[in-house]
Amino acid sequence: MHRISGGTKKWLLTLHLLFSAIMLGVTVAFLILSLVAASTSDEGVLKACYASMLLLAETSIRASTIGAVVTGVLLSLLTHWGLFKYYWIIAKLLLTVASIGLGMAGIYMWSLKAAAITGADGLNALGQSDFLVNRAFLINGIIMQLLSLLALFILSVFKPWGKRVPRK
Repeated sequence: MHRISGGTKKWLLTLHLLFSAIMLGVTVAFLILSLVAASTSDEGVLKACYASMLLLAETSIRASTIGAVVTGVLLSLLTHWGLFKYYWIIAKLLLTVASIGLGMAGIYMWSLKAAAITGADGLNALGQSDFLVNRAFLINGIIMQLLSLLALFILSVFKPWGKRVPRK
């Protein structure tokens, strides 16, 4: 496959880092909003937290995830790294799949459900087992997402495990 020039690689890497930073920042925002929602007794704050989380799940999470995946795959394919040559890149691919599942599917669905329940029932939702289970899934999903994103950053910096030895 055709390799890109150094300048193009730097721009692509810059885009990749920006999309990745947005993903990490939005996930931290999700954590803060979920903690505020879990500790508030103000109905307006509760509804606003989940409405904000849903909005972020529908916009920033989707756009930054797609952007990071596309630029990451292009960087792998268009540079010497390759998509399956190094163990750390394979690990990043697996973590990316998990991150997509958590962010674009799980966190979106749990945010949607929380926004719907609190929108309809307000503070009364806090006593419903369905809401409490969903909130636990949401908070745990956010924490897992945050850990997987941190692991992706660490893998990118340290590049452990070296080059894969092709099978003969």
